[in-house]
Amino acid sequence: MNTDTIAAIATAMAASGIGIIRISGEQALEIADRVFQAKNGKSLQESKSHTIHYGYLMNQDQMLDEVLVMVMKAPNSYTKEDTVEIDCHGGILVMRKILEAVVQNGARPAEPGEFTKRAFLNGRIDLTQAESVIDIINSKNDFALKSSLDQLRGSVLNKVRNIREKMIHEIAFIESAIDDPEHYSLDGYAEQLMQILGELKSEVQHLLDTAEQGKILREGIRTVIVGKPNVGKSSLLNVLAGSDRAIVTEVAGTTRDILEEHISLRGISLNIVDTAGIRDTDDLVEKIGVDRAKEYLERSDLVLYVIDSSKSLSEEDYEIAKMIQGKNVIVLLNKSDLEQKVRREDVEQLSEHFICISAKQGDGMEELADRIQDMFLKGNVSFNDEVIITNIRHKNALLQSLESLKMVEESIYNQMPEDFYSIDLMNAYEVLGTMIGEAVEDDLADEIFSKFCMGK
Repeated sequence: MNTDTIAAIATAMAASGIGIIRISGEQALEIADRVFQAKNGKSLQESKSHTIHYGYLMNQDQMLDEVLVMVMKAPNSYTKEDTVEIDCHGGILVMRKILEAVVQNGARPAEPGEFTKRAFLNGRIDLTQAESVIDIINSKNDFALKSSLDQLRGSVLNKVRNIREKMIHEIAFIESAIDDPEHYSLDGYAEQLMQILGELKSEVQHLLDTAEQGKILREGIRTVIVGKPNVGKSSLLNVLAGSDRAIVTEVAGTTRDILEEHISLRGISLNIVDTAGIRDTDDLVEKIGVDRAKEYLERSDLVLYVIDSSKSLSEEDYEIAKMIQGKNVIVLLNKSDLEQKVRREDVEQLSEHFICISAKQGDGMEELADRIQDMFLKGNVSFNDEVIITNIRHKNALLQSLESLKMVEESIYNQMPEDFYSIDLMNAYEVLGTMIGEAVEDDLADEIFSKFCMGK
């Protein structure tokens, strides 16, 4: 890895009260001393670690800002390198000028994610913890944040290391027995290994079982509201969003384009799309909206099918029902405050999940939240110590490891020589190693850290 000194603006490039410029590397303190003039005249290189110093940021004889400078000496810093953070005023121009002064005095502009990459390469964090950093930044709800914080504390690392320790123990025993059969016997070992494989598969499968829930917690549920024109789709979006995001009128076909809204429902993220009413139309603009509604429908995780329960079901209602077959569907019988024309037996033909609501009055929203939790998260989600897989890369590694464990079982069934066991066990072991970064290629690390924001 590069051992040069890097620098970047670590806060958002927007006007704010405070801005932070971060410097890390062997020359961090020396470079900071070149641009910082302490009020007490003391050198940062001579200062104790984890101290804060007041003074002025200079570019030659020009004062750029009045600042506070934090000193963190290796190895007790985020990167395990000498690190300096300059707290300045949060103007875009002043932050840029300070960064320019730092670069002119010997630092190099950091790449996106390079500080966290150095923390990983220097052994302060593993790859799952590094990935959790960007997940914390991007968290959209309480559950995603809690899961990312647990991962940062090493929940995934500890679980995977425990599984790998069991694997390497068996690999070492097999190799020892093959090399030194006089002292290590493999008699009856196949049966013993089958039991161990069952336990390992169960642990890996348990982590995989959390991946779908983890994806939902991290990314949210792609939710599409569909129905005929003027059944209350836009009213539903407004009540869920808590604001008048969509135009609501008595005129059918008001919504002609796609309206998107991100909401949190009991801590669960819903990425909601309100679509144009689906019907046959000669209006060119409305037809484009209907086509887009069908496209979003194909990519959805959840369909909220809104029906005007004050009117009998029509042929169009049944046509829409055909479109959403095979999807996770909740039928919402809207306008429940009016006289009902839709019968229960009619709705049961469309979906087993249906709720009576009044989007106008906000009735039925609690039951809707209950139904979504039951459908996607198997009931209530609690802040417990469960390890949840939220990363697609981690899921793929677990899948590959599980396949390798199954191949070991197959070798035992086929009475293959014992060295076949260790080959596939080692594959399972190494794949899990890529998950936590104990066996990772440079291009994978570059791809992961390129997704980070600048200054992190």
